[in-house]
Amino acid sequence: MVKQWPFYAKLTILVILMYLIFYGFFIGQHIFLPLGFAFLFSVLLRPLEKRFLKWRVPKLLSIIITIVIGILCLAGLIMFLSHQISSFVKDVPAVKENLAGLWDKIQQWLLQTFHISQEQQKNLIDKAAKDTMSNIKPVGTIGAITGSLATLILIPVYVFLFLYYRAHLLRFVSEIFDSKHSARVEEVIHEIRYVMQHYITGLLTETTIVAVLNVAGLILIGAPYALLLGIISAILNLIPYIGGLIAVVLTALITFSNTGSVTKLIWSVVIFLIVQLIDNNFLVPRVIASKIKLNALISIVGVLIGGALCGIGGMFLSLPLIAVCKVIFDRVDELKPWGKLLGDDIPSANFRILLAKKRKAKTASK
Repeated sequence: MVKQWPFYAKLTILVILMYLIFYGFFIGQHIFLPLGFAFLFSVLLRPLEKRFLKWRVPKLLSIIITIVIGILCLAGLIMFLSHQISSFVKDVPAVKENLAGLWDKIQQWLLQTFHISQEQQKNLIDKAAKDTMSNIKPVGTIGAITGSLATLILIPVYVFLFLYYRAHLLRFVSEIFDSKHSARVEEVIHEIRYVMQHYITGLLTETTIVAVLNVAGLILIGAPYALLLGIISAILNLIPYIGGLIAVVLTALITFSNTGSVTKLIWSVVIFLIVQLIDNNFLVPRVIASKIKLNALISIVGVLIGGALCGIGGMFLSLPLIAVCKVIFDRVDELKPWGKLLGDDIPSANFRILLAKKRKAKTASK
């Protein structure tokens, strides 16, 4: 007879295991983040590599050409954004002047409404800034730049190795499990590959459509830097739930600081709200959610945990990682409850009915 562990023992082991995993991600983020992004890029570039292989291009050359094309596309986007940002930087003095005028109006409003003098306001802001800076860990400029450059170099190297040793890695995964589980392991690998490929291509499609809608809306109301703000907002939208809010605040602030028009500020917010409604109710359910079925609660918590552990990179990688976990949990009988927890399938019956059915089934089995 197999000994059943008591609930408190299982819970203790689970808490310790989760702590070790989170702590490992935290201290090893400089290793795991490049690997995570490289894995996603390798999955994204795999169809292009297969196309070259079909054209009888040697494997090594196919991988190199694929990576070069990916780097050129990314470099083109970065150069385009850099050009737009340089145009914005030229107008920074005017933006500062408009913001200073806005701040004077806010100070007058605070003085008239809450009777807070300008000196008290300055002291409160200085204290808040000091508290914020005290919570920020000092990072050496040279060390930060060196680390970023090392990461940028490592990612294409990892992508090359993932593509080159793909069959080798898949063979290892299939052979570490017993032969009787080979069919299930193959099914899990296929499902993970399917989810990742469609998730990444879905994200690219969603980002492109959101960028077009943002730019079109901002041009329509005559907002400054419509192209730059529309594209940056679409990229920020890749951070689920949080990125959209940051994009709205950023766009509204820049629009108002450049034009001084409250009407354009309101219209910029309205346009972004409309785009978010289209994105959340049409694009995401059809382009992404049909392939990666995670509920909103788990998604938000996962993004926040990813951000707390690994910063912005952790936010981007949190949902793909949770999606992979769900695929694995759904294929392992002991972990299926966890797969249901991550998913978005809401039971039609209430909790009491489900609990009664479970008790009845347990009694019948005895």
